[in-house]
Amino acid sequence: MGRVVKGGLIQCENPLNDESRPVADIQAAAFEAHVPFLEEAGKSGVQVLCLQEIFNGPYFCPSQDARWYEAAESVPGPSIEALTPYAKKYSMVIIVPVYEREQAGVYYNTAAVIDADGKYLGKYRKNHIPQTSGFWEKYFFKPGNLGYPVFDTAYAKVGVYICYDRHFPEGARLLGLNGAEIVFNPSATVAGLSQYLWKLEQPAHAVANGYFMGCINRVGTEDPWNIGKFYGSSYFVDPRGNFLVEASEDKSELIVADMNLELIEEVRRVWQFYRDRRPETYGDMAELLP
Repeated sequence: MGRVVKGGLIQCENPLNDESRPVADIQAAAFEAHVPFLEEAGKSGVQVLCLQEIFNGPYFCPSQDARWYEAAESVPGPSIEALTPYAKKYSMVIIVPVYEREQAGVYYNTAAVIDADGKYLGKYRKNHIPQTSGFWEKYFFKPGNLGYPVFDTAYAKVGVYICYDRHFPEGARLLGLNGAEIVFNPSATVAGLSQYLWKLEQPAHAVANGYFMGCINRVGTEDPWNIGKFYGSSYFVDPRGNFLVEASEDKSELIVADMNLELIEEVRRVWQFYRDRRPETYGDMAELLP
């Protein structure tokens, strides 16, 4: 049977699209919407679970409204404390994407990792920050400064890439070089320009680097911004680029897949990309060129 790890992804519609309500109320409603799926994941035997980008609230970056700075929290902090009991109860690793406040005026788009025993293992901060119509993220986030860490969890070596990061193969390769067996990409992306890339780029990362990927997108539309429909379609893909399971485009749900991590060794013995890569020839890539 091999080293089989049961992975889970939760895609969830934001339940409270009401700008007249306090940020704290909107966040509380988003958290509560996840609770049934957290319980379902635990009861289904999920060993490694990932939530969507900024899971406890809307994707507020279509605005440039300073009130959403109130959504930021310390990491570890309240969300990690609230989810740790689920990790312990079900011996489940949980990747928790939140809006992080490091200090006054310093904010990051972050994903924390809780191990199966409830221990906080660390965090990844989104490195690539877009600034384009509907995605004014530089208003809210500093670029990450923690590199591309890989977390040695109870079940697998896990890496995280967040949303816009997925357009950059360099970090995806570094996650593989750092030992990742499963890379999760929590996202918030709407139908339109980049939708056709959703099922191209990340399977390509999985193939080029010989690891599994779990890719999460939220669902629904969010007022008052209405930048488009978040089209769900979360999925797991294996190191050969095969889709293991795929979610719907319009429904909040948990999806689950079994990943045999021994496939990584099998695939890499055929496709020797790590053996044949030529880092000594790539120096120009690291230079500050246009």
